[in-house]
Amino acid sequence: VQLQASGGGLVQPGGSLNLSCAASGSIFDLIGMGWYRQAPGKQRELVAFISGGNSPNYAASVKGRFTILRDDTRDNAKYTMYLQMNSLKPEDTAVYYCNALFASRNIWGQGTQVTVSS
Repeated sequence: VQLQASGGGLVQPGGSLNLSCAASGSIFDLIGMGWYRQAPGKQRELVAFISGGNSPNYAASVKGRFTILRDDTRDNAKYTMYLQMNSLKPEDTAVYYCNALFASRNIWGQGTQVTVSS
């Protein structure tokens, strides 16, 4: 399984950014995918998670501002997840990591930096 994340960058407070993460390969037992973030000096925390037909889960700090979406084309062995981030705040600055949860394994993608600063 490969996770390919993209997006991120520098944005002013109140701005928007979009992240995407594509899982490809042997994904038949994929349970769901999510985004985590880690700010300097802080622990990695869950931002949002989406799985099957369940409603997405969001951290309280991003609820109402971030939206997680998925594009499930498992017939092509590819699953893409998106994170739309609006009304960004300086405290959203962190390295964002894509995560894929499977029945028997947990895979991380490479991090992508999001910086919210004027």
